[in-house]
Amino acid sequence: KSSLESKPGKARGFYAVITVATLAGTAMNFVHVNPIKALFWTAVINGVIAVPMLAAVMLVAAKHKAMGKFAISGMLRTMGWITTAVMATCVVGMVVTA
Repeated sequence: KSSLESKPGKARGFYAVITVATLAGTAMNFVHVNPIKALFWTAVINGVIAVPMLAAVMLVAAKHKAMGKFAISGMLRTMGWITTAVMATCVVGMVVTA
């Protein structure tokens, strides 16, 4: 478990992520990337990637072999697939109207 309270020697990965993110943000400033456009396109990419990820989670979560007694069924399974379908519909709508 890492946090800003951890010493850098004990949380190297944590501080490496912070360092890389800070350097990337600084570099974006020097190459004149519009931060609002960057946030917008990041959100678009996240929305598109969410659909196959949700589908993968649903497939694994429903398998008793993978999840044992914690496998989902019934209403949770139905709601999960409805959520996945709604997200997929939104992505298709975004592509069609773009």
